[in-house]
Amino acid sequence: MVLPAPLFPMANTPSTGLAAVDPRVLALAAQVTESREQDIPLLLLKLKGILNIASLGCEESKKIKQDIYSYDLTQYCMLVLRQDHSRLRGGWATAAQLAEILSHCCVGLEVKEDTEEFYKKFLPSAIDNLLFLGRRLQARFIRAIKDEEKQDFLRWFQTVTDAICWLFGGHIQLAACVLQNDHFLQLLITDDVETAIKMMSVLHNILRVNSSVLLQVDEETLHSVLDELVYKLSSTTNPVLGNAATKLLLLVAKFCKQLVKLLTARYKGLKGLLSKQWTGKGFDRDLSQLLDLLDLEQSSVKGEMQRQHQAACIIQATWRGFLTRKRLKKLPKAVTTLQRSFRAKREQELQHLKKQKEDEALKLQMQLQRQRAMRLFHERQLALLEIIHASQVNKYMEEMEGKSALTIQRFWRGYRARRNFHQQRQSLKEYKAAVVIQRAACKFLEKQRRRRLLSSWKDPKGLADEQRLALQQKVDDYIKLHPASQMSEEMSKELHMQAQEKLAQFLLRSRLDQRAAQRRETLLAQVNTDVELLMNAPGLAEITEKDLDVFMSRSVPVATKARQSHNTMLKYTRCPWWKKLGDEFVEDDVIPDDALNAELGTLFIGGKKSF
Repeated sequence: MVLPAPLFPMANTPSTGLAAVDPRVLALAAQVTESREQDIPLLLLKLKGILNIASLGCEESKKIKQDIYSYDLTQYCMLVLRQDHSRLRGGWATAAQLAEILSHCCVGLEVKEDTEEFYKKFLPSAIDNLLFLGRRLQARFIRAIKDEEKQDFLRWFQTVTDAICWLFGGHIQLAACVLQNDHFLQLLITDDVETAIKMMSVLHNILRVNSSVLLQVDEETLHSVLDELVYKLSSTTNPVLGNAATKLLLLVAKFCKQLVKLLTARYKGLKGLLSKQWTGKGFDRDLSQLLDLLDLEQSSVKGEMQRQHQAACIIQATWRGFLTRKRLKKLPKAVTTLQRSFRAKREQELQHLKKQKEDEALKLQMQLQRQRAMRLFHERQLALLEIIHASQVNKYMEEMEGKSALTIQRFWRGYRARRNFHQQRQSLKEYKAAVVIQRAACKFLEKQRRRRLLSSWKDPKGLADEQRLALQQKVDDYIKLHPASQMSEEMSKELHMQAQEKLAQFLLRSRLDQRAAQRRETLLAQVNTDVELLMNAPGLAEITEKDLDVFMSRSVPVATKARQSHNTMLKYTRCPWWKKLGDEFVEDDVIPDDALNAELGTLFIGGKKSF
């Protein structure tokens, strides 16, 4: 670390002149200015002898400290603390002594000029450097192996912490600065017992010097300090460490009544931890006082919670009474609505039971009719066998077997054809779906192509005068080589009459073609209607008279088809948005065929195709 340029020539000397300055301070300042950087720490140790000569608090001591500050020797002491003393003469012992000298120089010093710089810049920087030196000593103490070396580092660490306590004891405003310093939190958050006890003693002194300092720091720093104290109580069994942490929490609870509520709210198991783990460890008096404070806060919290609970019960009772009165006012309407819904439900159940009974009666009637027809058939067959001559019986039986075989084959072929047709229904739906997808894709691609054509079109560039003259010359040459033919008025009229005749013939032929195409589309719509009716037709075992009327009448299939198309369209319009995701490329006024499951274009009404 490079020290600043010597300030001795520009030192702020007192107003009475150099004669008023202590000659020892003046000589030391001259030596520091002229010495090498590595010799400065040992030279600054002479300040200790200078400070010890005068008694503490007397005017002579204040005058010496003011001279030391005026010649920037305290600034040198503060900056030397940042250096790595393992490479300098004197080592870390010199650093610890310089920390003590710095604290003694700052306490009792009355700065008459630039007081704001001293209190707001110099003193916080001194605290920061002292804590930084403490972190270095703590790290080397933890890494030390030999006992003598560990004792030395611990003694120097104690000297630095005492210097910090002496400094903020003389300047109370530095207590908050110490707590908010990151080095202090790092020193406190350690697993080493001996250094942790030293740092908790520093925190103890901070609370004794300024009891309201915890209310002045930010919330994050406060929580960090309290978290570390509670963690030490929960993670260690060392009675010395537990005693120090308990005393600190007791001080916090005594001096800062507002923080007792924070302790009970943030650390809910703290009371049980203290009573179970630390009872009978030698500091029961402090422990019982802390537990009493926590119990008192918990009782007050419980009383507040009981008052809030009673208030909540009163609010709930009032609200429930309001809701009950409101429901009682609406009770006649609710009863009427309930009766209406009950009667509608009962009517639906009766209709369902009636329909079920009718279906059962119809099935029973059809079964009886089949049995009666079978019995009549057998009776007729027996009667014929009695009438027919014995020689003709075999022939009759062969004819009956042939008819039976034909009937069985006919039914089997019909069943096989219907089964194949039902198997092909899925492939037909897939084919229609593929057609719809291809149509949508083609429309989308066509729109994209048109957009590209429109976007790529640009206004033609204007012709230059030379190009325009050359083009005009080419046009004139072409007109001279190819003169236009002259046509008389009679030839123009005749040509017009011929064009009119050809146009009339074309319109007549197109009208006939349109009628023929309309006829074909009508027949195709009729075929499609019949095909879909056959696809949706029930089996022979489940057919009824209403189904026979559908195939015997021409108007019934049309009405059925129209009703199916209408219901399909209604279902499609009521579908949620996620079922219409496949239709984003279809125009808004067109409903896809696969969604309707029946094209409106195939609806046959009165010999005309309905669009």
